[in-house]
Amino acid sequence: MEKRVKKEIRRQIRVYPGDKIAVAVSGGKDSMVALKMLSSVFGPRNGIEIHAVTIDEGIEGYRPPSVDIVRRFCSENSIPFHLRSFFELGVDMDRIAPVSGESSPCTYCGVFRRRLMNDEARKIGARYLATGHNLDDTVQSVMMNFVRGDIERLARLGPHEKVQPGLVPRFLPLRTIPEKETLLYALVSGTEFWDGECPYWKEALRNQYRDVVDELEERSPGSRFSILSSYDTLRPMLYSGFPPASLRICECGEPSVGGTCKSCQLLEDARRRIGNL
Repeated sequence: MEKRVKKEIRRQIRVYPGDKIAVAVSGGKDSMVALKMLSSVFGPRNGIEIHAVTIDEGIEGYRPPSVDIVRRFCSENSIPFHLRSFFELGVDMDRIAPVSGESSPCTYCGVFRRRLMNDEARKIGARYLATGHNLDDTVQSVMMNFVRGDIERLARLGPHEKVQPGLVPRFLPLRTIPEKETLLYALVSGTEFWDGECPYWKEALRNQYRDVVDELEERSPGSRFSILSSYDTLRPMLYSGFPPASLRICECGEPSVGGTCKSCQLLEDARRRIGNL
C-alpha cells in the first residue's frame, strides 16, 4: 500500500525544497493515514513542510474528539497544526442542519469546508492541498457527476493539474486505495483515528452512490478500479472539451466563476434560515 501511495504522489505532484504541503485532516481513518504517509515521505530532511489543516464544523460531540486526535498526532510528529471553524463565518452545522429544508446539510458543510481549507492553505503558502479521498470516494464522485450529466464538474475533479488564481491545487494520494485497505492499514500501523459518525450523514446524496458502487463491486470485483481507469482515460478529452474557467475573486477573497462565490451565496441563505428560527 505504501508503494502504491508513493507512486501516486509522484504521479500527481512535483515539489521542491522549501515547498509546503497542506493536508486536510478530519481525524478519520483516511485523512489520518494520508497525513501519516505524507509526513513519512516528506519532511525536514528534504526541505518540504507538511501542515495539517482541520475544520471544525460546529457539530457537538462529533468534531471535538477528532480535533484532539489530530492535534496529538501533530504534536508527536512536529507537524504544524491549523484549526479553522465555521464559527468564523457566523454559522455552525448544529444550527444549519435543522433548517436546511430541501437541501442536504452536507451541501452547506462541503462548500464551507472547502472555503476554509483553501483559505488556510493559501495563508500557509502551500503549493498543494492534499485530501484523504480514497478509491471508493473518488469512484462515487465520478458516478455522481455522470448520472447528473455534469460533465463540466467531472472535468474539474482532482487531482488538479492547472493552477488557478486563488485556488490551491488539490491532490489525492489515496485515490487508488480501497476504503477497507485504508482501515486495515490504520489498524495495523497503530494510527489513531476517530471513528465517530456524523449525525447528519444519512441525508447525504452520496450515500445512494455508495450503495450502487458497493453492489457493483460485490457482483463484479474490480469494478471500482475499472471505473477509475476509464475516468483517467477520459480526463484528457474532458480537459480539452471543458478547459478550466476564468475565475474572478469574490468579495470574501475566494475564487469564483461568477461575481459571488457559492460559499457566500449559501452563507447568506444559511444566516437567513437561522435568523428565521
